[in-house]
Amino acid sequence: MRNAKTAGSFSSVMGLLTASEEEQGDLVAAAINEQVVKGCWGVGDSNVSSLLDFRLPASAPSVTIFLWSQSLEHRACLSTMSFQGATTYPSHSRRDQLGGYLPIEDYGMIGNMHTCALVGLDGSIDYMCWPVFDSPTIFCRLLDKDKGGYFSIAPRAGLTCTTKQQYLPSSCILQTRYIHEIGVVDLVDFFPRPKSAHVMTREYKQGAYREAAPVQEELKKWLVRRVECIRGELEMDVEIFPAFGYAKDPHMTTLLHERHTSHMEESKVATFHSKDVQFQLDVAIQQNEDMKSCPTTSFKKVRKPGMLSEGLVARVKVVEGQAISFILRKDMDNHITKHITALVVDSQQHDTQDFWSNFIKQSKYRGRWMEKVSRSLMILKMMTYEPTGAIVAAPTFSIPEDVGGVRNWDYRYTWVRDSSFTIYILLRLGFRAEADAFMEFIMERFTQSRLPDGALPIMFTIHGETDIPEITLDHLEGYRGSRPVRIGNGAAFHQQFDIYGELMDGIYLYNKYGKPVPWGAWKAVKRILDYVLTILGQPDMSIWEVRNHKQHFTYSQIMLWVAFDRGLRLADKRCFPCPNRNAWMKARDELCEEIMEKGYNVEMNSFIQSYESNTTLDSSILIAPLVFFISPCDPRFLKTLDRILLPPEKGGLTSTDLVYRYNTELSQDGVGGREGAFSMCTFWLVEAMTRASVYEPKYKARAVSLFENMLGFSNHLCMFSEEIARSGEQLGNTPQAFSHIALLSAAFNLDRTSDELP
Repeated sequence: MRNAKTAGSFSSVMGLLTASEEEQGDLVAAAINEQVVKGCWGVGDSNVSSLLDFRLPASAPSVTIFLWSQSLEHRACLSTMSFQGATTYPSHSRRDQLGGYLPIEDYGMIGNMHTCALVGLDGSIDYMCWPVFDSPTIFCRLLDKDKGGYFSIAPRAGLTCTTKQQYLPSSCILQTRYIHEIGVVDLVDFFPRPKSAHVMTREYKQGAYREAAPVQEELKKWLVRRVECIRGELEMDVEIFPAFGYAKDPHMTTLLHERHTSHMEESKVATFHSKDVQFQLDVAIQQNEDMKSCPTTSFKKVRKPGMLSEGLVARVKVVEGQAISFILRKDMDNHITKHITALVVDSQQHDTQDFWSNFIKQSKYRGRWMEKVSRSLMILKMMTYEPTGAIVAAPTFSIPEDVGGVRNWDYRYTWVRDSSFTIYILLRLGFRAEADAFMEFIMERFTQSRLPDGALPIMFTIHGETDIPEITLDHLEGYRGSRPVRIGNGAAFHQQFDIYGELMDGIYLYNKYGKPVPWGAWKAVKRILDYVLTILGQPDMSIWEVRNHKQHFTYSQIMLWVAFDRGLRLADKRCFPCPNRNAWMKARDELCEEIMEKGYNVEMNSFIQSYESNTTLDSSILIAPLVFFISPCDPRFLKTLDRILLPPEKGGLTSTDLVYRYNTELSQDGVGGREGAFSMCTFWLVEAMTRASVYEPKYKARAVSLFENMLGFSNHLCMFSEEIARSGEQLGNTPQAFSHIALLSAAFNLDRTSDELP
């Protein structure tokens, strides 16, 4: 099989070498569609044995092909890219193909741990909330191509360039490079960060288990877009069309200076004022010391069809050595704001680079997938709301799980169930401060935020609030016509009993790998577990947040077992008083027996989705050995694992090495529509097989193969959305924290099982 793969890849390369330019483009597209390069998107690693230089014409898309050596399983990379984590596309063509939208995987993210922005491969910021993650958008062309608003910087209309995009090394500074035979221009996007490792936005008191925080430099809440000509010259079009308040609020655009030059004493060029948000646009111009000329900008106000208010457009010509920066920031009422120079922009970029470099240096990971792990960690950091330590499930809302479908949700919140997975991986990989901040946020919530009946809310806003009403934005057409567009989340009011297991597992892991939990937290633990005793036997909506009838989901029952198990372990570990120890033990043991009896279908030889849906397979069962409910080599689990590995047409959940949650055609969840394979579940399958391989070596090679295959479905910047379509495109909100957390855990545990590839 391995030789066949080599021959197929070699013939593909030879076909490219002998084809015309037009044929090469077709061959590249065919190779991608046939997944000749599956699992190897433009990124090498420490196992690369040789790097071959193969170049296509500038007009052709880049392709990366991995060849397997017959003697060693080392990968040789054929790539037009010299940048880590980069990709290449002809500019504009992707948006034209999808009726004004970019593919979901064509976006990169920048952020400052307060908010974020999605930057397309064509240089357009199509999504940004301001000033924080769950604020209304000011740009959301991602969800409505006409009304949504955007901020684009790209080569002038009619000039077709090749576009390459990557993060600068060890940072979240995004570089988009436009390449044409007459010139090369770099667009660098970032939110400034002080170079110190952490910026505390609230004061902490020094205590027995708390270090005093140093005074830090103030965070500048700017969006910086820096354009620099590297070679030759290019004309760039700048278009700024805000759409405030989810594209519902009109605004006033005021142009202070139509023409801006480097000799002007004020960098402020224009303002955008809506009823709730006021922005100003600054321009900072830099020139080569040996040159007498410098770029100038001439803005004019324009109203576009579909937009509520006017925006700004400009064309600027840059030549080699010149740079010009565009900065969006809050406008002051008196219009008096500090002048921004090119030196200030350079300083902010250097400090931001230092911040991210210092952050990733903390990582203890030294395994085989360093690049993917490092990028996932930086993505999680960007998705952290610094003032509270909360980590959003995703920074976006209503990106569809099925294009044209109705599964469109708002993920800009923190789910309790994320706690154990997040805390575990942060602590194991060396990010103590981040784990401390997130655990403090969770502890404050579960000690203070109880519902009248004693239950815990399943999710919180980044500020710790629980009022999250779900509403639809009917004026937006949705991504490629995917309606409704929702903000808020109706699942906030669901009964999802699994959260108690994930919460208790997080507390237990924090006590084990982080800091000893305080007495106050233990009192809250006792109160919560005593409440859980009162809900035993009741159905819920579980991890998949079904929207029809409640069931006794096997996943939730396993997590209730985890809740009591971790409470008992914590009591023993810390010698905490436990008046209801016997009741907790009885509940734990009875749950185990009940799950083994009612949650397992003997005829199917598999654990099932719920006691009611006793013929439905569900990949959430893969969590069982990961939380030590069952041994990874238990025959019952291995039979379930083997069944999940089967393709859907044979009763399984795995297609093209991608795992689905469950069969939506057979299991009615009250939502309707289709969905893609679940990224998180695929990584859970990898980890489950990894743990099983300790006792059953046959799973080892498959686990590595499946993991590397899944890595190939990330985008060009190692970002994962929630789901993967059958076509291979990304679906759902992006980037998704759960996907990256599951990736980190799978990589960590794969490396622990063996130091060599199988």
